[in-house]
Amino acid sequence: QVQIVESGGRLVQPGGSLRLSCVVSGFPFNEYTITWFRQPPGKGREFVSSILPTGGGAVYSDFASGRFTISRDNVKRTAYLQMNNLNSEDTAVYYCRGNEYWGLGTQVTVSS
Repeated sequence: QVQIVESGGRLVQPGGSLRLSCVVSGFPFNEYTITWFRQPPGKGREFVSSILPTGGGAVYSDFASGRFTISRDNVKRTAYLQMNNLNSEDTAVYYCRGNEYWGLGTQVTVSS
């Protein structure tokens, strides 16, 4: 059974940092690209970042470039999204996708 579980979201002040985690089971993690998406309140889901199975080839959206860092640990079957210098526009539910499967998301709220 495939499971993708995101965690690490919480309320954080503007300028703060968070690290999101995405734990995967049920398919060979080290064979698939992992992608982070987000869905801000009242808006559609948007691409954040992706990373190749080998851990290279990271791609970022314009809003994530320079502030967010994607990584993965194939032994732990976990992907990460380090987010720095957060602002209110980063408020969203953050989702992880791998092998066409989605997690349920983790809520990130940036507010003072």
